[in-house]
Amino acid sequence: MIEPIEAFPYRPPTDEIRQKYSHLFALSGPLKPPILKVLFDKLVGFVMLVVSAPILFVLKIAFLIEGWFIPENAGPMFFYYHAMSGGKVIRKYKIRLIKSQYIDPEGAKNHDWLAFSAEWTVESRTNVGHIVKKFYLDELPQFWSVLKGDMSIVGPRPLSILHYERDKSQGNITRSLLQGGLLGLGHINKGTAEMGNPVYEYEYVDEYMRRSSFSLLMLDLWIIWRGILVITKGGGH
Repeated sequence: MIEPIEAFPYRPPTDEIRQKYSHLFALSGPLKPPILKVLFDKLVGFVMLVVSAPILFVLKIAFLIEGWFIPENAGPMFFYYHAMSGGKVIRKYKIRLIKSQYIDPEGAKNHDWLAFSAEWTVESRTNVGHIVKKFYLDELPQFWSVLKGDMSIVGPRPLSILHYERDKSQGNITRSLLQGGLLGLGHINKGTAEMGNPVYEYEYVDEYMRRSSFSLLMLDLWIIWRGILVITKGGGH
């Protein structure tokens, strides 16, 4: 299976990043999240699961109807692949966007990202999948991961094991320091040339260490607001 280029836009740290954030490269393990951030994550994760329940119900009905009329588009609505968050393996839950024929069955059994990577090919998507992707609804199941404590609302996006190892081998260390997030300081640049610029991830880790719990929460709220603006544009990047 050919890996889509769009799936891994993250670039190596520049010499300027290494110099400016040299204190981050000296860290050896995951940073402990402030209690206010943990409580905020739990609260938002729970509220969003409740709010998104009707949306997921409607999507489930739409999946079933499409599967009845177009059998090749039938299949489970949810799936997960193994990803990395804060240096540990987690289940990254998503809504299926693509037709079952584009999913590698052996890879899917092992929950390997590559088995589902055809989601980057527009032609492989189901009709419902097109709508789900356009408004990033495929990310809704990750609020369960936030509630469980595997992810945060704000943090560097958790990558598949394949991409995490690649990111690490090219010199980046941010995803081994913080829990993965639904939104990140770099991730809110989706659809722009700045997407994949690692400086934003280092900037966030630096702010994470310097700010008080309340001040970090204010930064997270600003990132969430910027993320909402990206979502409402409906780009589906």
